[in-house]
Amino acid sequence: MEQIFTERAHLMCPHMNFGIAMCVDRVFDPGEINSSFDVLAGNHPFLRAVLGYDEKNNRYYYDVTDSSKMELLLFGEPLSGLEDPGLLKEYGRLTGYDWDIRKEGMLKAAAWRSGDNTVFLFVFHHLLADGRGAIQLAQEFVGIYAESRTGKPVSEKLISSAEDLPGDSKMPLISRMLVDKANRDWAKEGNEPLSYQKYHEFADDYVKNDKVKISLKKTSSDELAQKISGCREHQVTVNDLLMAEMYLKDKTDKIIIAKDLRDNLPFYNAGSLGNYSTAFSIVTKKHDSDVWTLAGEVHRKVKKAVSNNKDLYLVLQCYANLNPEVLDAAFMAAKGRFASKSAEFIGKMFFGFGEAKGYSITNLGKIDNKSITGAFFIPPASPAIRKTSGVLTVNGEMIECFCER
Repeated sequence: MEQIFTERAHLMCPHMNFGIAMCVDRVFDPGEINSSFDVLAGNHPFLRAVLGYDEKNNRYYYDVTDSSKMELLLFGEPLSGLEDPGLLKEYGRLTGYDWDIRKEGMLKAAAWRSGDNTVFLFVFHHLLADGRGAIQLAQEFVGIYAESRTGKPVSEKLISSAEDLPGDSKMPLISRMLVDKANRDWAKEGNEPLSYQKYHEFADDYVKNDKVKISLKKTSSDELAQKISGCREHQVTVNDLLMAEMYLKDKTDKIIIAKDLRDNLPFYNAGSLGNYSTAFSIVTKKHDSDVWTLAGEVHRKVKKAVSNNKDLYLVLQCYANLNPEVLDAAFMAAKGRFASKSAEFIGKMFFGFGEAKGYSITNLGKIDNKSITGAFFIPPASPAIRKTSGVLTVNGEMIECFCER
């Protein structure tokens, strides 16, 4: 049984859904689609799980059952392709309410005929996977459906305590003092823990009224090749360039980015789901720079952050050291719907839940797959974020997906 530990920050927080859309080079076959998802669920315990709760110890966990808990929708009406507005319309429908994951599974999938191809939409709850795990799972499904592979069963082993994090990643003194104070203040307040049911009722109303606009920007293989050539010349990455473009276009000083930690965590089982990523912010105020000069500065700051475990693991250390009841109440307290000064402080000052004004980019990198004719990544629209970009490059074509308030 895997408990929800650092993932608890994604439990009582709305809009913790994200998507992978892809067009697969195989004709639409409902029977094979169903059986392929059954194979996938057999390989991954979390696809058979709902949210469990140990009331005595106030612990949430992945309650793995004997059967798939994912929802699969097969549509009779075809789509013209990934650009068909029906795809994003369906994504909006599936994410237009707060999933009750005590009863619903953590993955919903839809499939449409598209000429001789099949279009798929995978919608994940963040407790099921991070972005890297999501694209990994989607590719595994493609191998089963389009290439007659079977994959293999994978056991889960997530971060289960602060001891699983590197010894040199402990929080800086000021951050630790603030976390300890929040924990002490919570104890003094004598609050009853926020129940998932009360959160769910509030979150369902919040999500229905919090409108998020989604748009796509495609960069062709030729355009991308030019960008890559420029990046090599200036010794920066494509992600550095995308960040520089966001700083300049949106006049922001800070962008939050994600970093995959799979290679850093010795207990990670290749192919497993769960969350193995962290996030950190990069701050720069040189809005008068040209894009390449700014990309160079971004490159240096990102390199410095990922080489320092205190910076890289800061958000995970916060999750690990905060009283879990404070984490649970942080969002609702920040919105004035739960009376706790300690949880309100954490929600507003640590996580930015007071007002959606942050900017972020999550780049899932590039994949080459002969069975996928196109794909894009729809990032989670965190309530702290004004604009977020999800980036995925498939077979040399890059698509940016923007979620904006």
